Amino acid sequence: MLPREQLRAKSRINAILYHVNRENRGAQLLLSRTHPEMLSALMQKEVPEIAEQIIEIRNVARLPGTRAKIAVKTNDHRIDPVGACIGMRGTRIQAVQQELDGERIDVVVWSDDPAQFIISALEPADVSSIILDEDTQTADIIFSTNDQLARAIGSQGQNVRLASELTGYKLNMMLEEEYQQRQQNESKAFIELFYERLEVDKDLAQALVDIGFTSIEEVAYVPVETFYDIEGLDDEAIEMIQERAKEVVIADELVKQQNMKEPSQELQELEGMTVNWAYKMAQKDIITVDDLAEQAVFDLEDIEGLDSETAGKLIMKARESWFNE
Repeated sequence: MLPREQLRAKSRINAILYHVNRENRGAQLLLSRTHPEMLSALMQKEVPEIAEQIIEIRNVARLPGTRAKIAVKTNDHRIDPVGACIGMRGTRIQAVQQELDGERIDVVVWSDDPAQFIISALEPADVSSIILDEDTQTADIIFSTNDQLARAIGSQGQNVRLASELTGYKLNMMLEEEYQQRQQNESKAFIELFYERLEVDKDLAQALVDIGFTSIEEVAYVPVETFYDIEGLDDEAIEMIQERAKEVVIADELVKQQNMKEPSQELQELEGMTVNWAYKMAQKDIITVDDLAEQAVFDLEDIEGLDSETAGKLIMKARESWFNE
């Protein structure tokens, strides 16, 4: 049910059937008015273009009874997907809102360009610039004024929360001054890194940062041509810098391997254990079967892929040695 919603016996309502529990005594039907599919179904009912698949619903994000965002795409360039969903004088979208107890619905144009999609999802705020990291699915969103930042965040953070859910990106909101300050701090940190670890002078460290280097690994393994933008750096100097960077990377890897704790063979061969779990446990100082026997299930809950039931079985298997002595 929607918040503040009161239903009476024999009232006629719209709801989405989202699950069926089949039991010996019959089937239990689970209905919802807060499920995202509920909004999709109502839009399909009110907007003929959606029912006819001329307009496609790509994603839905809801704060049930309060606010929602729905991403749509047109399969016919002659049709405006937002206008079609809203309807003449807003009649179509208003019918859906009334059914959902006044839930405010933003219709967003879907785009296969993540940056454009995020900008559309944050409307009515005006985004100054956006920096994407598609590997981590995060985006830095920069605004020129406090008013635009506040508009993007929305009341109680509703706008940014829904935009994040709709696009699948974690959105970091900031003003231009904050972003510039962060960039300066990061640049200083990278300059110090290259100055200390590569033993180059501050000017060369600054030049490496200016052309985009952010790690020793990048310096070590990028193509030689990448360095040609640095004035006064010949091939011999580039080779020396890359060799020094490779030495640092190798040395760091050796230190990492030396500090890597190894689980005992007995722990690795424990019934139900995997090698991956054993090594993850070793990093938590669980080296032997006896070490595992002394743990509780919650001590292992942060090991990826190991659920609480399996963790409990492994602990009990480890404790068998206590009772066999």
